[in-house]
Amino acid sequence: MVEIEAAHDVLILGSGLAGLRAAVEAARVSNDELDIAIISRVQLMRSHSVCAEGGTAAVMRPEEGDSLELHAWDTVRGSDFLADQDVVKLFVEESPKELIQLDHWGIPWSRRPDGRMNQRPFGGHSFDRATFAEDKTGFFEMHTLYDTLQKYAGVTRYDECYVTSILIDNGVFQGLTVWNLTTGQFFLIRGKALVIATGGACRMFGFTTYSLTATGDGAAMAYRAGIPLKDMEFVQFHPTGLIPSGILITEGARGEGGYLINNKDERFMERYAPSKMETAPRDIVSRSEMTEILEGRGFSRPDGLDYLHLDLRHLGAQKINERLPLIREVTIKFAFIDPLEQPIPIRPAAHYFMGGIHTDIEGATPVEAIWAAGEAACVSLHGANRLGANSTAECLVWGRITGEKATRYAMGQKSLPDVPPQRVQEEEKRLFEQIGHGNGSEDVYVIRAELQRMMDHNVAVYRNGPDMEEALKKIRELKQRIKHVKVKDQSRIYNTNLLAIVEVINLLDLAEVIVAGGLARTESRGAHSRRDFPNRDDDNWGKHTLAYYTPEGPRLDYIPATITMWQPVERKY
Repeated sequence: MVEIEAAHDVLILGSGLAGLRAAVEAARVSNDELDIAIISRVQLMRSHSVCAEGGTAAVMRPEEGDSLELHAWDTVRGSDFLADQDVVKLFVEESPKELIQLDHWGIPWSRRPDGRMNQRPFGGHSFDRATFAEDKTGFFEMHTLYDTLQKYAGVTRYDECYVTSILIDNGVFQGLTVWNLTTGQFFLIRGKALVIATGGACRMFGFTTYSLTATGDGAAMAYRAGIPLKDMEFVQFHPTGLIPSGILITEGARGEGGYLINNKDERFMERYAPSKMETAPRDIVSRSEMTEILEGRGFSRPDGLDYLHLDLRHLGAQKINERLPLIREVTIKFAFIDPLEQPIPIRPAAHYFMGGIHTDIEGATPVEAIWAAGEAACVSLHGANRLGANSTAECLVWGRITGEKATRYAMGQKSLPDVPPQRVQEEEKRLFEQIGHGNGSEDVYVIRAELQRMMDHNVAVYRNGPDMEEALKKIRELKQRIKHVKVKDQSRIYNTNLLAIVEVINLLDLAEVIVAGGLARTESRGAHSRRDFPNRDDDNWGKHTLAYYTPEGPRLDYIPATITMWQPVERKY
């Protein structure tokens, strides 16, 4: 039985960088006239965005040779010519404004001796444009937005509240069904407009840089509610995940001059990207590393996590302690290695979804009154491969845009939508009486581990048709097996057992989309690298994949990539 109901004008689902930026903009635009809510499955400052380390890309030095056109070109080339070029143009124009706005709000950017914001080299960028705050950039950006949000009275927080479904009627958003993990209450939040900013789903992989909460909940709910997912086959692997935990070792470590070394003590990137070396785009560096490992030039481990070395020793203590203090701390605590004295063991780790909820250039989904921003969305900025430092900038740019658009839309609506109580009761029954009520022959944690092992092995840096066929078969087997899981905890308060089942259902749905899209795309482009189709095929595949939910699996459709400035050319570094 529904115990309570809430209503707000604008709902922000997710409290990472994109969600907080959307909330600040919604509050600013409405001037506290509208009622805004942030719903987050974690406490507000526990979102994964605090883990962003290296920097935020923007053109801040045109007088020194950088330009908006150069940033746009780097992004389009880095995307392997699948980014929508009108989106890229908007992005490079808006990102400098966001960095200056954060500066005005008080972020402690690292500074040059003359007091100006400091910038470091980053992979695929032809100018030093990764603006940073030590190696804790996301943490400081989050804190700055959180502090700024305190100025506004009209924002309600729902911390540790897990949204289970997005309610849509006749193509228009109505509300969210919410499970309050701290009280056990299940309730409806009605709203005039929604911004989905729930992040990625890299926890479907075993070796990943991502937090345990990155299970793609928003994208999975949107998909099941009828909103298509776009370009999900493109999953970025970060070249430097710490062995054995997968914790991110920022690209800033290479931007500051770190070397990648194989077991022959060679800087092997000279073979693969001689002009950019360690600061080539991430897809190229990750493939180079895996080639070194597969050809026997890595270091072996009994658990199969063979690795290479990231060597910072030549940078010296002063530079490491000033520019990379978190990396030193993490390496000491989690690998028992001091990078001042020893190289860091690393290998590619699942890191970022280029794909996500299909939106237009303004972050609007095909459903009226729903926008999406950040990693949960696919506005088609990154195409087949994202450049480092463009993601935090994307969160800020489209957090602002979607926050404003959703707010102005809500201001034009006279009343909140009506939601029949029966719809909420059906969702409550599904959550508490149907999910996790199998015969107990299966264990959700075993299913999750099998999914992660399979994705690590079959859908990683290098792919091929037979491996992905096997992956699709395994995913569909796991989708059947999870129906037999039985929840042992009958409480509604902090029922992490039930929560794990819902998360794995979401991960399985998204994994199925990734593999189906990857199987269909018979080419190699960016992060989608197929051994059986090693070349890029612009004639047949210069287009975006759209995946629509059906009970039998995703239905695929395609739309052309937008080319306004540059025709595709061979991608060399």
